[in-house]
Amino acid sequence: MTMQREKYTATAMLLHWLLALLIISAFFLGLTMTNMPGITPTKLKYFNWHKWLGVTILALAFIRALWRLSHKAPPLPATIPRWQHYVSAATHLALYVLMFAVPLSGYFYSLAAGFKVVYLGLFPLPVLIDPNPTLKPILKATHYWLTMGMAALVVMHVGAALKHHFWDRDTVLLRMLPGRKKLPG
Repeated sequence: MTMQREKYTATAMLLHWLLALLIISAFFLGLTMTNMPGITPTKLKYFNWHKWLGVTILALAFIRALWRLSHKAPPLPATIPRWQHYVSAATHLALYVLMFAVPLSGYFYSLAAGFKVVYLGLFPLPVLIDPNPTLKPILKATHYWLTMGMAALVVMHVGAALKHHFWDRDTVLLRMLPGRKKLPG
């Protein structure tokens, strides 16, 4: 069997890697800021940066989803077992859902805690709910667990891509890497 020679579009690759960088940055910034004791100017600055990353991720996820709906993904190599096709599709769908759910849960958590979100310190986002001390811990836990679920899926996604590249020696990872127009095989 010959390997597929198709790659993702340059736009899909740019959105993928930009979102990956922003999601990883938001994750580690979130861990850092929540582990800082007290309320300090630095901690408040980190919270704002975290929110700005979340808004940016949400906007780019929307663009990425629209792009993906209008541009079919290249097929997986024919050598990949059918069950891996299903796992791949389910993982990608879950990652898309979480690219929306994580920032939205953080946004609503911020509002329930009584903090408006002002993107880049310039653009106030709409206040869709009033401060709500009952809802605040629910949204905090929701944001946390959705984030941990996303982190687990990202680790699985990266692990699968590396497994395909180094163990299976197929073209799955190469399809999302910039560079060659044609894949080997």
